[in-house]
Amino acid sequence: MRERRPLRIGPILCALLVVVCVLAVVVYQREGATGPLHSVQAAVAGIIAPLQGPGEAASGAVDDLGQAQADASASEETLSALKQQNAELRNLLAQAEEYRLKAQDLENLLNLKDIYEIEGMGAHVIGRSTDSWNQTITLDIGESSGVKPGLTVMGSYGVVGQVASVADRSCTVRLLTDPQSGVAALIQSNRAEGIVRGSLDGLLYLENVAADVTVEPGDVVLTSGLGGSYQRGLLIGSVVKVEGRAGDATRTIVVSPNDITHGYEDVIVVFEASGDTGGDEGSGDGASGDKGAEG
Repeated sequence: MRERRPLRIGPILCALLVVVCVLAVVVYQREGATGPLHSVQAAVAGIIAPLQGPGEAASGAVDDLGQAQADASASEETLSALKQQNAELRNLLAQAEEYRLKAQDLENLLNLKDIYEIEGMGAHVIGRSTDSWNQTITLDIGESSGVKPGLTVMGSYGVVGQVASVADRSCTVRLLTDPQSGVAALIQSNRAEGIVRGSLDGLLYLENVAADVTVEPGDVVLTSGLGGSYQRGLLIGSVVKVEGRAGDATRTIVVSPNDITHGYEDVIVVFEASGDTGGDEGSGDGASGDKGAEG
């Protein structure tokens, strides 16, 4: 009898699998997104998705560990060089910020000069008083530049004080907030006049305003020019607090200066200005010109 040879299933099975795969691909491409093969694919993806997170986390942890090992193995010379580079970058950033602030300050001064049509000279602050009894700053221009006692000094946003004394190449400016300062002023909205005085607490107080004048927080306060101690119509600040009402003999009016004297480095010494107050001329009950600032 002829001996039977065993049937070789392997090649046949491979051929069947190839045929099944080809048919599955054809069916997958032709069926819609809601077809059975697409549904099976979505189900399998949902099952293995939770398993991918830990794997990615483990891979990230391995990468972090490798980076940490690399950092730990870095030489002391490399670490020192990196520290030096970081210090240099911080220094450059600080310088860039200083340049930005100075440029902004100078731009504000130029805008102020145009608004008030100021004829004056720019100056740099080279000194500041350190006690509350004498709130002054020292500028790097003096008599040789035409500076005289009594001239108005403006910062980036408004009046800051008045030249008190002059040397050949420097001058001392008494700030508005100094207890000895006083400037004839007017309220822009109602043209009422008064005196703005400094104080030991560094605040400005509007005094000698007529008792029947209504003063509200937010009212803009300007120099009135009375007495000739300050140029007329320059911005001093705005009312921030009113204690009492019109008619009260003890009414207290606090004015916030429109410039902060310790926050800038450059000012303008005003020789002449247009003094545009932004309103019509008007008379108001209040202080007379002989109660203005000290020269």
